[in-house]
Amino acid sequence: MTQIHPTAIIDPAAELGTDVAIGPYCIVGGGVQLGDRCQLKSMVRLDGPSVFGPECRFYHGAAVGGDPQDLKYCGAPSRLRAGAGNIFREFCTVHRATHEGEETRLGDRNLVMAYAHVAHNCVLGDAIILGNCATLAGHVVVGDYAIISGVTPVHQFVHVGAHAIIGGGCRVPKDVPPFVMAAGHPLAVHGLNVVGLQRRGFGPETIAELKQAYKIFFRSDLVVEQALARIRAECRPLPEIEEFCRFIESSERGLTR
Repeated sequence: MTQIHPTAIIDPAAELGTDVAIGPYCIVGGGVQLGDRCQLKSMVRLDGPSVFGPECRFYHGAAVGGDPQDLKYCGAPSRLRAGAGNIFREFCTVHRATHEGEETRLGDRNLVMAYAHVAHNCVLGDAIILGNCATLAGHVVVGDYAIISGVTPVHQFVHVGAHAIIGGGCRVPKDVPPFVMAAGHPLAVHGLNVVGLQRRGFGPETIAELKQAYKIFFRSDLVVEQALARIRAECRPLPEIEEFCRFIESSERGLTR
């Protein structure tokens, strides 16, 4: 059964799924679509157009779906779309896209911790963790299962690959390839994220091949094209190896090395 606290303000144009719980002093604006069993704890503000899948949880003070912090924004009905099971912790902010027809997108089961920020036009995959005060600037793309630790700003248009982990308090000005660990000032890659891969069920053979690809790309003196050719020639043609190579080939901001 849906439960709405008497102090909450729900716009008549909002759409609520079944068994939604909305706590005290929450505001749900017009154009918001809440999936089944979503929970708003207290003083949450949701603005639209925004779509949230089932079982999303919003903690005290979260502000999700607001206008983008972009001087190019002129009031267009852009959208935010989030999948199922996302968690938005205290005072985090997630903004809609800048232009009409564009979206800020989150997949499923992401954790956006306290005071973290997801800016306009970002695209997040599934099961990502944004640590406390992590900040994604506009148009950032983050792959599945990536972890961006606390107090870490990510520059506009940067791509962070799947299963990568970035240390806390580190500025991220360039793309971070999948499956690696990155930290330091300036940011640098410090090996394969072996523990994370093991926890997510990657087998020893796959990890061994990724280690070989890592060594070829990061520890040889080959230029990018030569390193990728050698990886494809010497490593088994696993999907993870091809993902690693494709990410590097498609990088536009340059790679963290």
